[in-house]
Amino acid sequence: MTTIHTSLDEAGIALWQVDVPGHAFNVLTPEFFEDLDRAIDDVAANPAVRGVILTSGKASGFMAGADVEQILDMQAGGLTPAQGAAWAIANGSVLRKLETCGKPVVAAINGLALGGGLELALACHRRVLLARADIAIGLPEVTLGLLPGAGGTQRLARMLGIEKALPLLLEGRRLDPAKAHATGIVEDLEDSEEALLARAREWLLAGPAGVQPWDVKGYQIPGGAGPLAPHAARSFQARASQLRARQGRYPAPIAILSAVYEGTQVAMDVGLKIEAKYFGTLIGGKVSGNLVRAFLRQNRARKRDLAASGHEPLEVGRLGVIGAGMMGAGIANVAAGAGIDVVLLDTSAEAAQRAQDHAARLRAKEVERGQRSEESAREIVARIRPTADPAGLSGTDLIIEAVFEDRDIKGAVYKDALAGLAPGGVLASNTSTLSIGSLAQGLPDPYRFIGMHFFSPVERMPLVEIIAGPETSPATMADAFALAGRLRKTPILVHDSPGFYTSRVFCTYIDEAMAMLREGVSPALIENAAREAGFPAPPLAVTDEVSLDLQKRVIEQAQRDGLDARFLRAHAEPVVEAMNARGRLGRKTGGGFYTFTDEGKHLWEGLADLFPLAESQPAADDVAKRLLYIQALESARCLAEGVIDDEASADLGSVLGIGFPAWTGGALSLISTVGVDAFVADCTRFADRAGPRFHPDPAAIEAVRTEAERVRQVRPVLAGEDA
Repeated sequence: MTTIHTSLDEAGIALWQVDVPGHAFNVLTPEFFEDLDRAIDDVAANPAVRGVILTSGKASGFMAGADVEQILDMQAGGLTPAQGAAWAIANGSVLRKLETCGKPVVAAINGLALGGGLELALACHRRVLLARADIAIGLPEVTLGLLPGAGGTQRLARMLGIEKALPLLLEGRRLDPAKAHATGIVEDLEDSEEALLARAREWLLAGPAGVQPWDVKGYQIPGGAGPLAPHAARSFQARASQLRARQGRYPAPIAILSAVYEGTQVAMDVGLKIEAKYFGTLIGGKVSGNLVRAFLRQNRARKRDLAASGHEPLEVGRLGVIGAGMMGAGIANVAAGAGIDVVLLDTSAEAAQRAQDHAARLRAKEVERGQRSEESAREIVARIRPTADPAGLSGTDLIIEAVFEDRDIKGAVYKDALAGLAPGGVLASNTSTLSIGSLAQGLPDPYRFIGMHFFSPVERMPLVEIIAGPETSPATMADAFALAGRLRKTPILVHDSPGFYTSRVFCTYIDEAMAMLREGVSPALIENAAREAGFPAPPLAVTDEVSLDLQKRVIEQAQRDGLDARFLRAHAEPVVEAMNARGRLGRKTGGGFYTFTDEGKHLWEGLADLFPLAESQPAADDVAKRLLYIQALESARCLAEGVIDDEASADLGSVLGIGFPAWTGGALSLISTVGVDAFVADCTRFADRAGPRFHPDPAAIEAVRTEAERVRQVRPVLAGEDA
């Protein structure tokens, strides 16, 4: 056996150490299931074996779950629901064989156990977990548009009861060791691997029965099952209504709910078949394919190395951040958390100190939640050195400017930044709209200048746009990517252009909503259609958050810069002007499209007077399509113009940066999801109704077709690559 190393001690305790070759983490490969099947036969037939300890032979973790690359390859190959169900039944039958082999098996979980890894542990008769802070267990399949397909929905519900199991399944929660023990998923915690194995061995030597509770006649699921269970109304009916309202575009949560409801009313073997049926429908669907592909793309982006030319990326030991506002404070906090010393410069010492205090408050909350020790929190905060003296920047390896979005203000701080940079250092701007090429004018080394556009709040938003100016060198790009990776951010490469990528596409989202408002479309219809489409924040609400005076300034800046008419946002400008004229700038003024009160917010009644409703209202589906398709079309234009290099960059940028619905896979993947021809037909229809901005440019559509073909051709090359 190549994936399981076995041994038997003098007391009859077999040790199985899983070490799947060719992978940094153990994953559930076909070879592993074959080896596990043989190992089960061996111990079942050997009377000398009293029990089995199943553990990992890798230092990286217990079992990371399914081979996600294998799943994507099957989906790309046109996997049908029936084939997906058969695959789940084949794998699940091995785990069922494990729990019914007659020999007690204990999982000694000595690292991360997620997805199929936890399902493997659930098929054992007991679980002992290493109580280490970096270890988590959970069933996150729902985040990939799937459900646990190797018995996870059935075993967890039978073990914990349906009420406790459903939140873990529906939300894909990861539990630390203490919570896993308190929840009842693991029976024992130990502080060292030696103690872990000793506890597992001790349990086996006590002579436990090799049978699961649910295989004992008369077993009742805690709390009951079926429509007559006391919790049935809230667990199933109420939750189903909530899921359809909030996650209608995501089929996995409803499938999980159905698998648990149906499967827990029948025998375990029948329940496993029900689970497999629902798994098949999900893995054969487009939504799961999009989410799986997005997951792999995000992992690859984090590992992306632009230093192929032989340049050794800059090792940033001392980072400068200029500007202690929300963005600067967030960047400083994240960098300090990554072990980097940060000099945080602001014109006001008080403002710089407030930024450090911000970091202290956030780290204190981590301590309260048990996520960090007090000593670690103090060390992180101490790495941030607030100052109002530019001399404090001396010797910094990389400086990120995060001041007000004004070309003159940014240019004024570059003198201090350049004076503080160490030889060979990099200067970066956190600009979201201003041209990197124009900001680099007058700099002595424009090839060492780059854009690093973070998103707010920096601590939570995973994306960084790395923006290369006309003269930015490949080495500087590599340095920026290396820093982003160290900050545990997902970087995408964007080439200098008005609005770059995310800001340019985001503007089409809010502008389309304002254009529809001007056409007389009901504001409530616009907002509700956006929610139904899967946007985390509807467009009028999010415009209030970013403010309408900012939109006015951006439009005016584009006019001053003499940009093409398509960047002047003519279809939205009248709405922006009307709202600014009435002082309704958004949340910061107490009202914009919404009115904000202590009790909450509601759409402003005055919108009906300002933008009278049309007699005939469009279908909600068409409103949602306009909001989705205008962003997809703009992404296609960015691809054709060379603003972005590939579909992956567009998809990651749109989902992680501006909240494009994840079920689509991203703004460019949406076109493939609905079909290029259907997309073009709808855009043509919208162009006739709303204007030429929806015209499906032939160059943009051809770029999408070419890129889709390229992605199909590179899939075999990526097969087997670790997630």
